[in-house]
Amino acid sequence: MIKLKKLISEKIAEKIEQFGDSGLTSAAIYDMLEYPPDANMGDIALPCFKMSRALRRSPVQIATAIAEDFECEGVASVEALNGYFNIKISNEYLAGKILPEILEKKEKYGAPDLGKGKTVVIDYSSPNVAKPFHIGHLGTTVIGHAIKMLHEFAGYKCVGINHLGDWGTQFGKLIVAYKLWGNREEIEAGGIDKLVELYVRINNTIKGDEEKGIPAREDLAEESRAEFHKMEIGDAENIALWKWFVKISLDEYAKTYKQLDIEFDSYNGESFYTDKMPAQVELLREKGLMKLDDGASVVDLEPYGMPPCLILKRDGSTLYPTRDIAAAVYRKETYDFEKCIYVTSNQQILHFAQWFKVVELMGYDFYDKLVHVPYGTVSLNGEKLATRTGNVVLLKDLFAAAIEKAKGIMEEKNPELRGRDDIAEAVGVGAIVFYYLTNNRIKDINFNLEDALSFDGNTGPYVQYTYARTCSVLQKAGSARDGKVTVTCDEEAALLKTLSQYEEKVLSAIRDYEPSVVARFILDVAAAYNKFYHNCQILSAEDKDVRTTRIMLTEATKNVLGSAFSLICLKKTERI
Repeated sequence: MIKLKKLISEKIAEKIEQFGDSGLTSAAIYDMLEYPPDANMGDIALPCFKMSRALRRSPVQIATAIAEDFECEGVASVEALNGYFNIKISNEYLAGKILPEILEKKEKYGAPDLGKGKTVVIDYSSPNVAKPFHIGHLGTTVIGHAIKMLHEFAGYKCVGINHLGDWGTQFGKLIVAYKLWGNREEIEAGGIDKLVELYVRINNTIKGDEEKGIPAREDLAEESRAEFHKMEIGDAENIALWKWFVKISLDEYAKTYKQLDIEFDSYNGESFYTDKMPAQVELLREKGLMKLDDGASVVDLEPYGMPPCLILKRDGSTLYPTRDIAAAVYRKETYDFEKCIYVTSNQQILHFAQWFKVVELMGYDFYDKLVHVPYGTVSLNGEKLATRTGNVVLLKDLFAAAIEKAKGIMEEKNPELRGRDDIAEAVGVGAIVFYYLTNNRIKDINFNLEDALSFDGNTGPYVQYTYARTCSVLQKAGSARDGKVTVTCDEEAALLKTLSQYEEKVLSAIRDYEPSVVARFILDVAAAYNKFYHNCQILSAEDKDVRTTRIMLTEATKNVLGSAFSLICLKKTERI
């Protein structure tokens, strides 16, 4: 559709030359074009009030003048109505240009040519070691991977980095807890769940319980800080424990990543940058950017409307900004990125704004290539999730519940289905992912398990079933494509018009770092195809040209759905 809209924009630009030099280019006109909410108003519309000031004419006058004797390839008819210039796309253009292009490019259809020769680094998922995946981690993981896949689709070389939270005072707490209450054999058998038990126990012990008369143990908090400091200076025993905790955690995370079909190019976490931080701290000193504040080393950001950025604690220990600055410098030197994208909760907006500004003040010219992509928080029935209190719903448990539900439905509706376990996993996991990604990323989500696991309505299972339906039709059709392509009904035209918007949706999703644009497009395609499927005979169509066209439309739908699925962690299901 982009090509046609550009042609239309050029023709409109020629038409408005009659009004004199307005300064309106065809590119500016292209940006004004929109899709009307009502198909009766046309397929593409130009709201002429946007041009009134530049042309010194009323919207009605402008629309009427443009519509007079308007001719353009692909345009069947035009209409000037209440200041809008409405355009109807011809069925011949849909059949002769749009459909052949989709079939020729297959799953590469809709891929923008943006990223050739450019590298994008995406920092996402990045769980804290010794803590399990819960639904609060779903956002950074699936949003981040979708952003990576969108950029790869657009031609960028992408580097996916899992910046593990494998350093910090929480490991001091875990070491203290292990030494007090841990058992190696139990932890080897129980894995990350046992580490979480220790972490929750040490936190509860430190804060105590006033109502139950259990005193707080601030001494254990001090001991935890001391154990972490020993890690920082290379204590052999603590480093060995830390490495063990990391391995247990990675083994657990790998199971979730496999279910989501996610792979990373790097697992360099916070610990990787330990020896790279001193150089950045020294540069801050050399540039006179760092000062002492109550014993801590900070960069004053008051002139920029932000609190000070903490670089070193009073005891000289590093903090998140120190590590993030060192990581950004390393990544620029290693990958020479066009963009370095960080996908984290919106609770960290200030943190990223602070250290991005510090990078700028340090004189690094890539500061404006650092991008923070925040997303809303997830609550469960209105309650905030927190590992330290044990108030979590583990992602593996959520996936397992969805998979079991999918199996139950398949047992009932298709008991002879081959490969049912794999399909149930694809559908169950897909239900959770799609539920999440249909929401605008910045909105907070109150996770409702019943809604998430629903297999009715605008859900993951619905769109995966639609994909399976296209596969079934094509399998039955075989090579029966001996007619010419001709669009003869509204359902065919509507489906092709929807498919033709794919590249625009991809560009919008990349521009706004918003995977929900693709998820909602998938729903639009599924709705258009299912309406076409129910209202139009496909394999039983008597006219061979109509039959050929409808088989090809089904193939085009399969190509676009399959391509879009791969952009949002949704697996293709040829059978359900």
